[in-house]
Amino acid sequence: MQADERQHRILSLARNNGGVEVTRLAEELAVAPETVRRDLKLLEQHGLIRRTHGGAYPVETATFETTLAMRTTRRVPEKRRIAAAAVEQLGDAATVFVDEGFTPQLVAEALPTDRELTVLTASLSTAAAVAEAGAANVLMLGGRVRGRTLATVDHWVTNMLSGFVIDLAFIGANGISRQHGLTTPDPAVAAVKSCAVRAARRRIFVGIHSKFGVSSFCRFADIGQFEALITDTGLPATEARRLSMLGPQVMRV
Repeated sequence: MQADERQHRILSLARNNGGVEVTRLAEELAVAPETVRRDLKLLEQHGLIRRTHGGAYPVETATFETTLAMRTTRRVPEKRRIAAAAVEQLGDAATVFVDEGFTPQLVAEALPTDRELTVLTASLSTAAAVAEAGAANVLMLGGRVRGRTLATVDHWVTNMLSGFVIDLAFIGANGISRQHGLTTPDPAVAAVKSCAVRAARRRIFVGIHSKFGVSSFCRFADIGQFEALITDTGLPATEARRLSMLGPQVMRV
């Protein structure tokens, strides 16, 4: 197997499985672990993966995005902690936008049931979960449904959002970095997120640590527009301090 063919295989495995391990790759590809590490380093230099201790995970790009189903199986305990911490920041908000994605969905499911809330969302799964709980009024933003994330996009959504003033928006992203702000692979998704950011009085980012330091295709917000970034303890404290210098409180839970 040639090097480029091997790297293509590694990238395919990472995208299909959500991540790869050096030892398993070495066994499957019948090469030395050092060879795998060199391949991973090259793929990282091309912005296709991020290396971890003993492995790597794929970076979402304009041509690759993980499905909602895959997101529901990865780092769930961390995402639940993030969701619980996010709900503690609700304050006196009566209208709440909940972004597409699994972590924002967990935020919606953790919203209090003993007060009146209106939840706006473009996510079919989030709308269904909140409506089924019966604890909040749900406003589903209509539009074209993306199969990978089960969320609506395009001008129908942005036109609706532009007519609202929302107390608080819980926003996710495929990547967040000091250099490029918050990013996502799809321009249509970026337009919805950007409109939600503009419509909200307060904005809170929710996402696991692997989102940090990653830049995807479409930029939709600056870090300084957020009052808080809520993530898990996998984000180094030194990076959290650097991010906080841009304006938001950084919470590692």
